[in-house]
Amino acid sequence: MRKLLSFRKSMFLFVGLAVLAISMTAQAQNKSLYQRLGGYDALAAVTDDFIGRLASDKDIGRFFVGASDDSKKRIRQLVLDQLCAATGGPCIYIGRDMKTVHKGLKITDKDWDASVKHLTATLDKFKVSKKEKEETLGAIASLKKDIVEQ
Repeated sequence: MRKLLSFRKSMFLFVGLAVLAISMTAQAQNKSLYQRLGGYDALAAVTDDFIGRLASDKDIGRFFVGASDDSKKRIRQLVLDQLCAATGGPCIYIGRDMKTVHKGLKITDKDWDASVKHLTATLDKFKVSKKEKEETLGAIASLKKDIVEQ
């Protein structure tokens, strides 16, 4: 009888641990990209590095020439808000639509590709895993049609 009770306790404990493990795995899988990237502060660091790379690029930097310090801060905040919202975070992007914002800038496929290269380098710098990097780049890729002028 004692062995039966011990066996039942062991089985109960095993089943309980298995349920807990499955639950924890499900919770991890249900995290948004925003959460998996590290939240607002992590995205702010990514945004700062990314914009720094763009502004210092000999070709892409032309889009930042003439912008006041205040305008640069606003651009930074809008990029951060958009990235936050696009990755499932709590932010709300309040800027104008991408087509309106970029109209007349004559952004080319080459410019786009250089920007994606810079974003990839930024994500690599912060050691973003392959899965999260691909998801982030995928979320940004949907904007290309409204940013690049054909």
